Order: sequence, then C-alpha cells, then structure tokens
Amino acid sequence: MLLEQLSQRAIAVRLDDVPEDALTTARFAILDTIGVTLAGASEPCTAIAGRALGATGRGAASLFGRAARVAPLDAATINGTASHALDFDDCSNSMGGHPSAPVVPALWAIAEQDGAGGAVVLEAYVAGVEVETKIARAVNFHHYEKGWHPTATLGTFGAAAACAKLMQLEAPAFTNALAIACSMASGLKANFGTMTKPFHVGQCARNGLYSALLAREGMSANPAAMEDPQGFLMVFNGEGKFDAARMIDEFAAPYDLVEPGIAFKRHPCCASTHPAIDALLRITAEHDLKASDIAAIRSWTHPRRLRHTNRPNPQSGLDGKFSVQYVLARAALDGSVRLDHFDDAAVHDRQVRAFMARIVAEPHPESVMESTEHFFAEVEVTTTSGETLRAYVDRPLGRDRAHPLPPGALETKFRDCAAPVIAEDAVHAIEAAILSLEDQVDIRAIGDVMRDGLRHAEPRRAAFG
Repeated sequence: MLLEQLSQRAIAVRLDDVPEDALTTARFAILDTIGVTLAGASEPCTAIAGRALGATGRGAASLFGRAARVAPLDAATINGTASHALDFDDCSNSMGGHPSAPVVPALWAIAEQDGAGGAVVLEAYVAGVEVETKIARAVNFHHYEKGWHPTATLGTFGAAAACAKLMQLEAPAFTNALAIACSMASGLKANFGTMTKPFHVGQCARNGLYSALLAREGMSANPAAMEDPQGFLMVFNGEGKFDAARMIDEFAAPYDLVEPGIAFKRHPCCASTHPAIDALLRITAEHDLKASDIAAIRSWTHPRRLRHTNRPNPQSGLDGKFSVQYVLARAALDGSVRLDHFDDAAVHDRQVRAFMARIVAEPHPESVMESTEHFFAEVEVTTTSGETLRAYVDRPLGRDRAHPLPPGALETKFRDCAAPVIAEDAVHAIEAAILSLEDQVDIRAIGDVMRDGLRHAEPRRAAFG
C-alpha cells in the first residue's frame, strides 16, 4: 500500500546519506522560515489565530516573536499562520506551494517539547519535505488547478511525516499518521487574498502534528487511505488525474531539496507575480527608466498563474499580494516590492491606483497547459516617447538552482525579517545556530535566545494578545 511504502522510505532517511547540497538547502530553508515567521508574528491573522485558541502561555513550545510558551498544537497553529502571513516563505516547483511553512512550525513545536537535538530536527525536516513533494508529483498540477491549496492539503502530510520521523514512530504507527493526515488535509484557493490563506498553513501544521501524536497514542487508520476508491487520490483529484507511482518511484531519487530545490522568495508577495516583477525591474534598470517615463505596461504570464493574480482592483493588503497589476505598479514607482507595500492604506494610495490604470495583464498566448514550465513572464513597456521595450524571464531569481538569489541574500533577508522583533546580537546567534543545526544539542536553547532577545519584553506566561 502506498502509505506503507512512503512510511518505510521516510523512516529510512538518514542524515549521513542525504547529499550535502540538500542539507545546505534545508538549513537555509529552516532559517528563512524562522525569519518570515518572526516577521509575521505581529500580523492580525496571527493574533486572531492565537485569540481563538485562547493560548495562555502554559506549555513547552515557543511562540516565535513572543515570550510565552504554549502547548505544541497551539504553537504549530499560531507559528504556522505567522509563517505564511506575509506570503514571504519559500516555495516548491513540485508542490505548487510552500513546503517549509507547514513543516517547520509543527516540527519545532514537538522538538521543543521532546528536547530534540538539531540533527534530529534537520533529518525530520528532510523527510517531511520529501514526503509532501513526492505526493505533489503524483497529483499536480490537476490538484492545483482544481482549486485545492497544495500548501495546505499536501503540507499536512509533510508536517505529519516530519513529526512522525522526529518521534521515531515505527512503520505501522508512521503509516497511521499519514493515513490520519488523509482525513485532515484541506484548504481552498477560493480564500486566497484573505487571512484564511495564511491560516491554512497554521491549520495544516497543527493537523500534521496532531496526526502524528494520535498515531503515537495508538489511533488506528486505514493504511489504504491514499489509494482507496474513497481515499485521498480519488476524492481530491479523481480517476485518471494522478500518477500514484511517482510518489514511490521518485522518492529520494533525487531528493526534492536537490532537484528542483527550494524556491526562495525575493519579493514578499505571491510567487506567481515574481517573474513579471523581475522582468519589469530588468527593463527599468537596463534603460534607466523612471515611473514618469512609462506610458503603459503589458504583462503576459501562464494562465495557471494568472488565474489568481489578475486582480486590477485589490481591496486590501492581502489582496494586493495577489495582484500582478499592483505589484508591477509598486516595482515601477518604488524600484522594489517591500513588506510595507502590503498594508491596506498602501494598496489604496492614489498615486499607485492611478499608475495601475496603465497596466494590463493577460495570459501568454504561447502557454501550454500540460507543461510544468509555467514560471515565466513577458513584460512590455511603452515609454512616453513611444519606444517599446520588452523583457522575458523564464524563472524569477531564487526559483531554482539555475536562478539563485545573490550570495548572502538569504542571510540578509533573515536579518531584515528578524531585526524589528529581536535584538541584533540574538539575531546573529540564531542565524549561526540554524546554519550549524546538526551541532545543536537541544533546540530549546534557540528558543531561549529568541525570548531573551525580544526587543519588546512581555511576561513569559502572558495570555496571547
């Protein structure tokens, strides 16, 4: 059965056998996730998730960016929501979503409760990402186009596998954890552009952790819940819309962390808008254009990516993250796309609104729906002098190993995200600890550094607010 085979392969993952380039990517992905989680800790959706749970600061797991500790399931929910609150977390080409945000908050919560070392955490992270991305290879891109949010649906399996791996569950219990996750997976793309999208990640981190905890306590589940006629594959995708063999045959061959690797975000908005932003920034840089020099912009992207980013009239900061028209206007006016561009007031800025009227977004006429090459964009700028300038970007910077971010960019991003929350010396200490994660005897020490370094002190047992 599929889940039994997945469990056996995940259990067999050993740090010593994982390629070093995969481990390097894993360390940076965990660092990046912690950074964006710290940056998202004060977002309204994060606060709402905490208040609704009534999290009171009595537990073993850290809340990133806060002094309180809470129960692991609450920490997974709240930190998971924070990790995706800014839509600045990493992506996966296989997954069609975000691989680390579902895994790290769930894994970190149980690792703190159990006092796990860094090597165990790193190994469990690798296994969790491999499970979710190989299931993704079996179901995408029909799964994505049907309307499921793969970060949430598939991330539940990643979180469950990572936590089961850290708990050292034996094969029957590990299989049960994944079978329970089949019933816990959910998340609809209809809620993109609202607070519910980041909550999807909090929910799947919690549900994955809960699945593993239930399995550890002995809860039974159907080991055929993946391929059963009323199981995950048939219900979520439908007959003839998946290739189940891929999740087994391609497991660790190679690791997804190696190929295609993790896509790290340069811009704090929906990844589907990034190639268009990069194309426009290339044009303005190469031709030394100012916004006042631009009469019109046309953007062409794959219809799969345009479907949720063609938003010419965004109504909130969250909505703006999914508007290719808005982010292109910001790139033209400000020369970059920044975190402060996504509060509600910024989206309604009159100058930006006026400039957006010059922008048209369309599906690229040469797009192939069956292709996995859907990360491109072509942008055309018409200048006020009548000149036409074009740029084509096959993939944005950071999307894969062939298009890396500049050296040092991820460390800088982490510091920028963490600096408003944590003092500088603590930021550097956390960075060093994560980038040498295998050497950390107990990751609870990293949580202690986070709390002790908080810029705005609060009682460690205070209620969440």
